[in-house]
Amino acid sequence: MLLCPRLKHRWFFTSARPGDLHTVLDMAKVADTILFLLDPLEGWDSTGDYCLSCLFAQGLPTYTLAVQGISGLPLKKQIDARKKLSKAVEKRFPDNKLLLLDTQQEAEMLLRQLANQKQQHLAFRDRRAYLFAHAVDFVPSEGNNLVGNLKISGYVRGQTLNVNRLLHIVGHGDFQMKQIDAPVDPFPLNPRVIKSQKDPDMAMEICATDTVDDMEEDLKVLMKADPDKQESLQTEVIPDPMEGEQTWPTEEELSEAKDFLKESSKVVKKVPKGTSSYQAEWILDSGSQSDGEGDEYDDMEHEDFMEEESQDESSEEEEEEYETMTIGESVHDDLYDKKVDEEAEAKMLEKYKQERLEEMFPDEVDTPRDVAARIRFQKYRGLKSFRTSPWDPKENLPQEYARIFQFQNFTNSRKSIFKEIKEKEVEGAEVGWYVTIHVSEVPVSVVEHFRQGAPLIAFSLLPHEQKMSVLNMVVRRDPGNTEPVKAKEELIFHCGFRRFRASPLFSQHTAADKHKFQRFLTADMALVVTVYAPITFPPASVLLFKQKSNGMHSLIATGHLMSVDPDRMVIKRVVLSGHPFKIFTKMAVVRYMFFNREDVLWFKPVELRTKWGRRGHIKEPLGTHGHMKCSFDGKLKSQDTVLMNLYKRVFPKWTYDPYVPEPVPWVKSEISSTVPQGGME
Repeated sequence: MLLCPRLKHRWFFTSARPGDLHTVLDMAKVADTILFLLDPLEGWDSTGDYCLSCLFAQGLPTYTLAVQGISGLPLKKQIDARKKLSKAVEKRFPDNKLLLLDTQQEAEMLLRQLANQKQQHLAFRDRRAYLFAHAVDFVPSEGNNLVGNLKISGYVRGQTLNVNRLLHIVGHGDFQMKQIDAPVDPFPLNPRVIKSQKDPDMAMEICATDTVDDMEEDLKVLMKADPDKQESLQTEVIPDPMEGEQTWPTEEELSEAKDFLKESSKVVKKVPKGTSSYQAEWILDSGSQSDGEGDEYDDMEHEDFMEEESQDESSEEEEEEYETMTIGESVHDDLYDKKVDEEAEAKMLEKYKQERLEEMFPDEVDTPRDVAARIRFQKYRGLKSFRTSPWDPKENLPQEYARIFQFQNFTNSRKSIFKEIKEKEVEGAEVGWYVTIHVSEVPVSVVEHFRQGAPLIAFSLLPHEQKMSVLNMVVRRDPGNTEPVKAKEELIFHCGFRRFRASPLFSQHTAADKHKFQRFLTADMALVVTVYAPITFPPASVLLFKQKSNGMHSLIATGHLMSVDPDRMVIKRVVLSGHPFKIFTKMAVVRYMFFNREDVLWFKPVELRTKWGRRGHIKEPLGTHGHMKCSFDGKLKSQDTVLMNLYKRVFPKWTYDPYVPEPVPWVKSEISSTVPQGGME
């Protein structure tokens, strides 16, 4: 802690553990200013560049760049080092000035810079109260030593802290507060309290956190929780198994259904004047009259089809003679092979193959021969048009949807909550006060994590933010990551102030009511990630990490939170393919799409299309081996492929876990002196 009465500021300086990326990101969420300390020769290495990419994606608060150690270099190297650093800084920080930090005067200039620069605001934390813990005390419960009351001391930031709201401890979950105390400020910015200074021009005093002794005698209780007003910790709805019970329709409902059927069964026809209703029943529509061409193909089973011959160009390549050579194995190869995980390599190769097949043949699947297609694809349906065909968002919902919460109008609810924060005065601890928060039912692992050197950061939740729902996030693939990422793989999320693990779905980012499911996270366009998670009100930044086999976490995508909407429909498409066997004008026999007669009859209403743009329908099955007679709007080519699109709605997996394991730290030899240090006013 650094006190400076002359500048009317006090700073609390803290640095992240080297190699711990999640700690760096968590501290950047609450830091007022980040001080980037650069190496005089290199600036930052690849690890520092990766760290900067994550910080920029999350959202940077106010920052300052400083370099230490240039004065120790020879004069000639000082000029070269400054030029090299200026070029490196311009790429990442084009509008920022690099400060030197070698002398006492330069240190004073840095402090003035920190005191006078304009503070940048992060939207997700400006509407919430948050706190960086300076001291933590744990009082275990009487019956259970693993759970107890946690006392967190620190300065309130952001908004007024209300004891009846819930408190989210980053990385550990949501908890209830019992009371808020106001102890004596251990670092008061009062000249009468500060001792005499050696330097009268720049009066300041460095206070160590060890000097904070127990101040219970001067303790003042600010606010105690009211059980009637305190928010509940309920995160899920308890589903009622009898809620979906079907009741027998009443007589009124049956009569309404009959009237509706009568109205819908009426057909408008053009008939001569004076025609009675009985005579009109026998008059055919113009659309129901059969074409001459249609009659021509009624007896196709008994006629010989004209089959178009396709010439296969085949040329035998001359066999080349090869020599066999024996090469001695290298010792270095054996050492390298010991480090390779063959099982992980095989899995990664399989993913690359699947991603490549998905690019070449999107959504195409092979019809199984051991299972009937009408059973394998019984949850799928055909659509006349993916864009305009209706689909009820409340239809065939999974059991998990009975456990989540949904807003009647999410946008209006968000606006009303934000308006209430802006206009309504809240009772509680004001911004800048030093307080002690009593948090109930906290596991002992939270304190152990803090005592190991990890920071403890707490955010006050807005109404409903503890409840589970479906979050939709717009993300774009990070260019530095090229490994295939499949849908429903477990990923690590940094969403606003939260950090959790979940298995998401990927879908296209469109303005329609139905959104096509993507099997892989593609690099060429923005996608929407759908996941079960606690409600969070946007704006909020989103970072996606994937845990490697060696325990390290790699950044795979960045973006922002779009909405909280369980009704957003993600539709999975499968494409069944068949090949024309015999072609005749606008008719063709297609095989290999199905392998039995019953499947052809089952999927007969679904429209067909071809890769060359033809459209058609199944007329009837031929034989018992899945051959079928199909009509198209034009003559097929022999090299064309007949396709059938089937669709079903998919939902994410319920794998939400607020606990994220600590990643394996970066190798110490690979880290330069570039360690971001968060300075909090």
